[in-house]
Amino acid sequence: MSEQVHNRLAMVRAERKVSRQSLAEAVGVHYQTIGYIERGQYNPSLDLALKVARYFGLPVEALFSLEPFQPLTDQVYGHGRDR
Repeated sequence: MSEQVHNRLAMVRAERKVSRQSLAEAVGVHYQTIGYIERGQYNPSLDLALKVARYFGLPVEALFSLEPFQPLTDQVYGHGRDR
């Protein structure tokens, strides 16, 4: 059984104002694949994860993780550090 890969793809896409279609065309997949990845219904291959990271100019671990990401408010404002 495959472990779920958590991602921040939707957030980064929205922040950069990139459509699913544009990202999909840039990395060579169908736009629905991007939606499946964002919703956690599909784990990207290593090749696809690296292509997506390269497209955004980010390290792959900034977009994908085996552990759930902390909310950005926790990272930015320090909430939850004492929990």
